This record gives sequence, C-alpha cells and structure tokens, in this order.
Amino acid sequence: MRRRDRDGLPLGERLAALREAVELAEDRLEVPEVGRARALLAKAGAREALGDATVVALAGATGSGKSTLFNALSGAEVSTPGVRRPTTGVAHASVWGAADDGADRLLDWLEVPRRHRVADSDRALDGLVLLDLPDHDSVRLEHRLEVDRLVELVDVLVWVLDPQKYADAAVHSRYLVPLAGHAGVLVVVLNQVDRLDEPAAQACLSDLRRLLDEEGLASTPVVATSARTGAGLPELRAALARRVGARRAATERLTADVRAAAGALAAHCPDGDAGTAAGRADEDRLAGALADAAGVPVVVAAVERSAVRDGVARTGWPLLRWVRRVRPDPLDRLHLGDERARSSLPVAGAVQQAAMAAALRQARTDAADGLPQAWRDELRRTAEHAEAELPDRLDRAVTGADLGPARVPLWQRAVGGLQWLFLLAALVGAVWLLGLVVLGWLQLDDVVPLPRVEGFPVPTLLLVAGLLAGLLLAVLARPLVRAGARRRGRRARERLTARVADVARTSVLAPLEETLAAARAFCAAVRRAGS
Repeated sequence: MRRRDRDGLPLGERLAALREAVELAEDRLEVPEVGRARALLAKAGAREALGDATVVALAGATGSGKSTLFNALSGAEVSTPGVRRPTTGVAHASVWGAADDGADRLLDWLEVPRRHRVADSDRALDGLVLLDLPDHDSVRLEHRLEVDRLVELVDVLVWVLDPQKYADAAVHSRYLVPLAGHAGVLVVVLNQVDRLDEPAAQACLSDLRRLLDEEGLASTPVVATSARTGAGLPELRAALARRVGARRAATERLTADVRAAAGALAAHCPDGDAGTAAGRADEDRLAGALADAAGVPVVVAAVERSAVRDGVARTGWPLLRWVRRVRPDPLDRLHLGDERARSSLPVAGAVQQAAMAAALRQARTDAADGLPQAWRDELRRTAEHAEAELPDRLDRAVTGADLGPARVPLWQRAVGGLQWLFLLAALVGAVWLLGLVVLGWLQLDDVVPLPRVEGFPVPTLLLVAGLLAGLLLAVLARPLVRAGARRRGRRARERLTARVADVARTSVLAPLEETLAAARAFCAAVRRAGS
C-alpha cells in the first residue's frame, strides 16, 4: 500500500491530503462529497490492513454468462446459475494460494460468505480472490445494492458484456462512465463471442472499443471470450495474472478512488485565488457602523456634557455651584465602567441597525467573492453566528472602556481660585456696607471715616467689582470649558472606537478570515490528493 502510483506520488501522501481536506470541511461544508471521501478513508485504512491479495470481481447483467465465465476461471462449478432465469443472487468467491494468506480476513471484510479454494497449479494467480457478483439488473433490490457495495470495495473490476446488450445505455451510464478515472483497474470482457461469426465479432469489438473511448476509458483493455469454448480465457487469465503478480491492484484502485474523491471535492474549490481578506478601509467602515450601533456617539455626547457640567461648576460663581451639582451627571446615568454589567445605553435605532447590517453584509460579500456556493454558505453561517453575539460584545466593549482620566485642568483650578477671591471681595464690601448701615442707625457714622476712590466708597467698589468680575470670569471661561469638553469627547471616541474595532476584528473579520484560510487549505489539500 505504500508503493508509489505511476505519477510517483505515494498513496499515503494522497490519503493524508484527502484526510486533511475532510477534516477542514468537517462541520463547514454541508455537501455529500465530504461524506463519501470520509467513507473512502475508512475503506483505505481497512484495506491497507488486509494485505496485498488482489480482489477481482466479475460483474454483468443477467444472461451475460459471467457465472459460467467465473466457473471456467475457477476450474469448478462454484457458481450455479438458475435454471428458469439465470441469475446470481449471492456473491461467490474463489481463492488462489495458500490457506493462510489472509484471504479469509479479506472476504470477511467484504462480507462474502460463499468461498472456494482453487487447487490450481498456476502459481501466477496465487493471491487472487475472484468474486462472482449478483446481476446488476436483477429484479431483486438487495441484489442490485450488493453489486453497488462490492463494486466500491474490490481492487479490479471485470465487466462482462454480451453481444446482445454490450451497448446498453443503463450499463454504460450507471457503471462504466463513472469509472472513467479507474480505467487502470477495469477490464471489459465481451463474452459469448462464439455466438457470432468472425466479421460480426470484430464489428462488435470495434463498436465496443469506440464506445469506451468516447466514455474516457481508452486505456481499458477489451477481451473477447467464450466461456463455453474457452476462447479468450488464456488472455483473460494472463491479464489477471499480471495484476496479481504486480501486487499493485489495491494501490491503483485506492489511488483512482482518491483522485475521484478529490475531483468531486474540487467542485467546491474556485478556479483561482478567491475570497478577499478585509483591508484597513473595510475595517474602518465596519468599525464605524458598529460604533454607531453600539451607542458610541451617545457616550461621547455624555462625556462632553459631563465635562461641561463639571467645568462650569468649577469656573462659575461659587455660591451657585450647588445648582450644577444637583443635576445628575449625564455619564453616570449610562452606568459605564463595569463590562460585566449591562449599560443603560439606548437601543440602536433603525438607521444604525440598517447601517450595521449593511456593513456586515458587505464584509461577508467581500470575503465570499469568487468562492463556490458551499463556502459561501459557510461564510453566511459564520457571519450569522457572529451577528448573534455582537450586541452583548459591543455593549461590554463600550461599558468597560476606559474613557481617560478625569483630570481637572490647572486653568480651571486657577479660575476657581479667582472666583473665591472675587467672592471674598464682594463679601467684604457687603459686610462693610452692612456695618455702615448699623453705624448709621446708631448715629455713629461720622465717627468712622469712609474711604473713597475717585469719589466712590470702597465697600461699594468691593461689592460691585467682586460681583461683576466673577460674572465676567464665568462668561469668559465658558468657551474654554466647552473646548476642553470637546477634546475629552474626541479622546473618549478614539478609545471607544478602538475597542469596537477590536470587537469587529475578533468577532466578525477574524472568523471570516479563518473560514477563508480553511477554504484555501482545503483546496490545496484537494489539489495534492488529486494531482
């Protein structure tokens, strides 16, 4: 089984490549060819363990004379045709060689119970296991199923035709044409040529040769025989002896089977390179659509409003800061910061969901470009699985995002300090004026001199200047607070978008690219198996 085929590639390497293709297609491709290839691998493993005996099967239609031919080759009446309607109901076996050569184990595997040991002095046939199959056109369904089963398992198939039905379309379309890739392990016998004169026999042989050539079986030998007269039997025995002596029949049959299985699987491979990995622009487009659907704009707006709220509170009139503090923080209302908990982000609207669906569909379409339908279906299933998990993963990504340190700018601290100074000045002026009112009520206002600046009382100046300066400073600080809030919003957007892009890569693009890689590896393995 480890011999090389005629192209020099070991059968073991072909089987390994086919096994790799089947493993890659497992749970990915829902096509019958994968199941048939898996069954072939099981057959190859079992056949390899059963030795180098050559299993040859005689197959044919009712009345083709294959059972008589089988008896003639066996040298005994092993298979007895029926009297009323000649038909073989159970497979028979004739075995050449020693009794301990493993043929019994091989026949156990083939499930052929009826066996005959041939006492033949022709050592050239030692190791031959010859089967007489049921008729492929039997009226009994179990007979036809037995033929189909054994045809898949034997090493060499000898198809017996007769002059009346050698061109039967059912035989050629169902059995011979599918064996075009097995021409090296197929022999076609035109039996009962004794019923024809020489010109008619040559005409039948020529027409049969033409049919086989048109069906891709040009290298399949055709042998004319007559089981009754013995004509052609030496040539047929010699053809079988060559295959038995070479000990290559099992290898050649398995090689042909592997090539056929690889050819069937190749239907699910593109002609050239197919499938496109997502580029940077595709990633950015997908990440943008997912970010909108995940509520990133909502979080960014909340970050900006929170920064404005805190900044205005720090730089505004100190006695009115409590008014700002009473209002809830927009960022706290979203319950961010713990990716294990659900956030309070609003559900994506119809526009955002449509944009996300379009981006996901575009990513899947780009990945599937040029791929056969089976792999397109697998990409669709992969994308649908990713889409089902996206909402939770996006929510966790946004909820657990680090929005950056909430540092208080130095200028806001400085403005807050100035506001307290201005407040202190206004309070000093107000207390001073209040004291003057009390002194006036006590008729002592002339006792304490009142300082003035340019004719204005200093207490009044302190009160008015403190109030006006605080108001002016708060107004001037407001644009700076908003600018800082926008900067913090941009930083938050960058961090959130990066986390969403990571979700897009790991949850959407990576599975698609993994499927594409599996498709490429699958096709490479199929090409190696069928080369």
